[in-house]
Amino acid sequence: MFFSENIAEKYNISRELQDNYAFESQKRTAVAQKNGYFKDEITPVEVKVRRTTNIFDTDEYPKNDTTLESLSALKPVFKPNGGVVTAGNASGINDGAAVVLLMNGEECKKRNCTPLAKIVAHAECGVDPKIMGTGPIPAVLKTVSVNNFELVPKIEKAGWTMESVDIFELNEAFAAQSIAVVRDLGLNPDKVNIYGGAIALGHPIGASGARVLVTLVHILLRTGKKRGIASLCVGGGMGIAVAVETL
Repeated sequence: MFFSENIAEKYNISRELQDNYAFESQKRTAVAQKNGYFKDEITPVEVKVRRTTNIFDTDEYPKNDTTLESLSALKPVFKPNGGVVTAGNASGINDGAAVVLLMNGEECKKRNCTPLAKIVAHAECGVDPKIMGTGPIPAVLKTVSVNNFELVPKIEKAGWTMESVDIFELNEAFAAQSIAVVRDLGLNPDKVNIYGGAIALGHPIGASGARVLVTLVHILLRTGKKRGIASLCVGGGMGIAVAVETL
């Protein structure tokens, strides 16, 4: 994952900035877990070990005892000499699953379902694989505003302004990558990953896309907000984003 070092260099993102970002992610997740904010989006699973049955209903990966001192003591993982990316300011590869039930309005009425939100727009973009973690930047721009990508059909666009979006859920593959996305899009950090992100929660490959969307919708419902954007980078240089509104 050397692209994270490339991003740190290109965007002039220091080790200190990355460690601070990672520390904030851990703190936000700790608060969210303590207050039970994840409860409504997690389905408890029974895990039987010999004669004991455990209820798995809380993410195990967050490290609530993380300190800036412990983060700063970690060694770089991809670039031993002069590197700034460590195990502490990167997401962990762990196990997880998430599911989203999607249907059109007519089918929803037919099945007598109560939808939580609707998809307003979505987009996919590609960037240089050397900085592939920045894929969410053009993907979010393409999703939010027609004016940013005139050649793309308007049906893909929400027609929003960035300021009108209430909450952003952006997958934290690496602190460097996340900082670059937030900075380049000019986002208010207080609107981004308010429960923490993958640096604290972990990054289950193949599940993170649905996970960030599920978390986004539940944050909007809990806080009474309306508009949200979920986005993540994808291996090879892709970025994907979706705009949703609660109902």
